[in-house]
Amino acid sequence: MKKYHRRIIYFILAILFGVFFFIYGGYDDSPGTQLIGFVTVIFGIIGLIKNNKKRA
Repeated sequence: MKKYHRRIIYFILAILFGVFFFIYGGYDDSPGTQLIGFVTVIFGIIGLIKNNKKRA
């Protein structure tokens, strides 16, 4: 598997874990966990965009 594909998988996993943390933080009424989830999702999206721009 190429390095490019691995990075895409890692960023997608980061987005999925961020969504999980955000939903779990809302269920558990924990604003800190929601913030960590939100930041993780933003990090994953920005990483995908930057990775895509580098590739093109």
